[in-house]
Amino acid sequence: MPIEVGKVVDGTVLNITSFGAFVQLPEGKTGLVHISEVADRYVKDVRDYLKEKDKVKVKILSIGPDGKISLSIKKANAELKKSSRPQEIEWNRDRSSNMSFEDRLAKFLRDSDERQQQLKKNQDSRRRSGGGYRGRFNKMVER
Repeated sequence: MPIEVGKVVDGTVLNITSFGAFVQLPEGKTGLVHISEVADRYVKDVRDYLKEKDKVKVKILSIGPDGKISLSIKKANAELKKSSRPQEIEWNRDRSSNMSFEDRLAKFLRDSDERQQQLKKNQDSRRRSGGGYRGRFNKMVER
C-alpha cells in the first residue's frame, strides 16, 4: 500500500522527543507527528499521550521533496469519527432500576428543585456578604 497524502494509516511509535514523535509507517518509512498534531488539546509533554511501541492511526499531511513525512494523530481521529456510523443508543441503560417513568420523572424534578434552591441560596449569600471588589472598595471609601 503506497503512502499518499491524505490517507489514514496504522503506525508504530518509534521514538518520542520534546517536539513530537517519530512513527514507523507501512513499507518501513518513518514520519513525524509534531507535538501540535498529537491531540485536540494543548500538549505540554508528548509522553503524557504516547509511549514507544504504541500502535496509532495517523493521517499523512505532507511528503516533502526531501522525503520528510508530516503526520497527524488528531486529524486521523477526526476523520475516523466522521466516517464511522452513528453508535447505537442504549435507551434502557439503567436496567438495575425498576422505577417507572413517572417515578423517574418525579425524582428528576425533586433533584432539579434541590439544585435550583442551592443555587439561589448561594447567590443570595454572595449578594448579602458584600464580598468582591465593590464591597471592599465601598468599605475603603466609607473610612
